[in-house]
Parts: sequence; structure tokens; C-alpha cells
Amino acid sequence: MTERPAPTPYPSLPDRTRLPDEYRLILADLPRAGWQAHPDFNGLAAFWLDRHLGFRRMLDALAADLQARIDGDMAAEAYAGRLSRLGSRLLGDLIGHHQIEDQVYFPKLARLEPRISRGFDMLEADHHALHDLIDSFATGGNGVLAAQGDAAQREAAGGFLTDLGAFDRLLTRHLADEEDLVLPVVLKHRVG
Repeated sequence: MTERPAPTPYPSLPDRTRLPDEYRLILADLPRAGWQAHPDFNGLAAFWLDRHLGFRRMLDALAADLQARIDGDMAAEAYAGRLSRLGSRLLGDLIGHHQIEDQVYFPKLARLEPRISRGFDMLEADHHALHDLIDSFATGGNGVLAAQGDAAQREAAGGFLTDLGAFDRLLTRHLADEEDLVLPVVLKHRVG
């Protein structure tokens, strides 16, 4: 008889459409609509949302540049420079952001709200899944940069667009779930 792996105690990132209900307990008391009016919003909560907005904007810019390159509206040299700078910044910022969350914030927030502590484990598991996608992103981006000639680079860019779309969907899902879990705890306990 083959051993089956133990079931994951939470839905994996690709399987989620929203933060699971069992982790929405604090969010029910502090919904998104009231965050900016909260007296402690302008501290860590605002900073966290701003970092996430920055990731979303970088993804949008990468997708727009990529489409412009595929369509022939951006020269190879200009695209290569933009992809190299913006792609490196996105990946570096994400890795650093995940490290501080996993090592500092998630353990602290889980201790403050043990009822939803497994939600922080879920977010940390997301980071591992996202790091696989970060590797794919780097490989795909480097493939576009290494392609020789206009037609070859535009063809490589087409494949990279598919990979970027998958990365964007999962990162966007993770960011929304993280905000819905983390920000209410930060506001409730006046962290930061």
C-alpha cells in the first residue's frame, strides 16, 4: 500500500479564490472598507498596503512592456533594459518582503491571534509556492533577454507572457489573502 501525503490543513494558493472563512475572524470585525478610517492605519498597515500596491504596479508595467514588445511597439534594446531593471527589482523586493514576513511578522501576529495562526502558516506556504514561480519568472525573463534577433525575442516574449500571467494571478491572490488576514490583526493590536 502506498502512503498518501498528509492533507494540507488549508487550501493551496492555486486552489484558493479567497481567504478561507476560518481565517476571516478578525476581518469580520475590521473589514477592508474601514481600514483607512482606523486611527492606527497610517503606520504599518498603510506601509504594508503600499508595498503590495508597488508589487501590483510592477506586474502591470511588466505585462504592458511585454505586450508592447510582442506587438513590435518597443525596441528590443529598450525592452531588455526595462525587463532587466524592473524584473530584478520585483523579484528582489518580493524575496525581501517574504523573508521579513516569515521571520518577523507572521510569528508575531500568529502569537497575537492564535485562533487564526494556521492562516499565517498558509501564507508562509504561499511564499514557497511563489518562490517556485519567481524561479520560473527569472528563467523566462532570461530566455527573452537571451533570444537573438527581433523575431526570436518576440516569440520568446509570447511564452513569457503566459508565465507572467500565471505569476500575476497567484501573486495577486496571495496579496489579497495576506491583506485580509494580516491587516485586521495589525490594526486590532496596533502593531508597528
